Amino acid sequence: MVLMVLDQFFCAVEEQRDPALKGRPFAVGGRPEGRGVVASASYAARAFGVRSAMPMAHAVRLCPELTVVRPNFPAYRAASQQVMERLHALTPLVEQISIDEAFLDVSDLGEPGDTIAARLQATIRTELALSCSLGVATNKLVAKIATDVGKGMARSGAIPSAICVVPPGEEAAFFAPLPASALWGVGPKTAEKLAAMGIRTIGDLAAWPPDDLARRFGQHGEDLARRARGVDDRPIVTERAAKSISQETTLAHDVRDRVHLEQTLRGQAAEVAAKLQRKGVLGTAVKLKIRWPDFTTPTRQLTLPRPTDEVDVIVEAALRLFQQVWPEGQPVRLIGVGVSGLGAPPRQLSLWDTPTPEEQARQAKVQAALAAIRARFGQDLMKGDGMPRRLSLALIVALLLGACAGPSAQVATPSAPPPSAAPATPAGAPATTTPQPRGCPPTPRPPPAPPERARPTRAPTARSPRRAAPPSRAAT
Repeated sequence: MVLMVLDQFFCAVEEQRDPALKGRPFAVGGRPEGRGVVASASYAARAFGVRSAMPMAHAVRLCPELTVVRPNFPAYRAASQQVMERLHALTPLVEQISIDEAFLDVSDLGEPGDTIAARLQATIRTELALSCSLGVATNKLVAKIATDVGKGMARSGAIPSAICVVPPGEEAAFFAPLPASALWGVGPKTAEKLAAMGIRTIGDLAAWPPDDLARRFGQHGEDLARRARGVDDRPIVTERAAKSISQETTLAHDVRDRVHLEQTLRGQAAEVAAKLQRKGVLGTAVKLKIRWPDFTTPTRQLTLPRPTDEVDVIVEAALRLFQQVWPEGQPVRLIGVGVSGLGAPPRQLSLWDTPTPEEQARQAKVQAALAAIRARFGQDLMKGDGMPRRLSLALIVALLLGACAGPSAQVATPSAPPPSAAPATPAGAPATTTPQPRGCPPTPRPPPAPPERARPTRAPTARSPRRAAPPSRAAT
């Protein structure tokens, strides 16, 4: 497994666009007077203590000579795509985890990992004029920490361009002297708790009884015990679905006005809903993120009763969370809304869905019943032609219900006796006939219907008396 990380990626792209920046302390990010944040810092700036995610105003205080460059994300995406094309040319097993990082599974290439890493590094440097560092190990976890260790060994202010290899079987020895905070899942709070237990290195953590870690930290403790021994069986994931969609805003000045903050939340919720709808997904939980001026960042989450992509539902949930966490008059530096638990809209089952063998058998019976109806009464029956509509609908429903009810159901259907002669017309009566549906027995003459509303006609003359109209046909 190889992890490739581009060194000071945003800054490297900016140096290509403006060579005068090379060797100078500069940072890519927002303006310091606008509450901007450092997105990337050159290694010359890092020598002064400037780091990513640092407020730009603080970075300028650390390095008064710092040049601030506005981000150009289209240029970064284009450069990243060129790098990923080189990785895919090497192996199809590539998992991109960010714009400047990717894992590669090179186990099937038949070459030593360090040889492959060196060739890949040279390709990216020669063809794209970009520097990268690589970690080579038996799994993702060890490769990640190897990359961090390799970059950390570079002298201050220099671009790392490192390759760090951990041979198979040496994971525990490689991990043992490293601080516990170097392990995935050990943040400041967990590191503080581990230090209180006397655990300061990954080796200390690996030697601690796993059962006690599980008792103290739950599932997280079990994960820590496994990682401390260098165990990680996660495969390469070549396609990754988004886990959440969010929108957040760093305010230009601290805001304590409720109306202003709620309006910001409404706008963010609308943006999130629009993204959900464009992607054709629904979310099951709404999350609120808010940050005070001292960088304390409380979060709250609300699980929805049903998945949604509707603006009003997201707004209502976000405002409810906001009311829970925000003390009246508390200044706010950053605020954001997100939706997680994404998934495709649920599909309503149709009449013909057959997810089980029993339903497949039932569907076969329904199809057989439909075929029998068409064979008996003609293909036009389903349109209501050739049979009084009320009879045809009743017959179709009866046959379908019988098919759907299973083998035990018995449904009586009318039989078709051979046609017989029509009854004789009484002498002196007007000759009338009743049309018969195809394939059905003759129907008796219906009783006279109530007289119809008189229609405007020419008045009868004495020479041609009006003959009474025959009784109209009644519906059967």
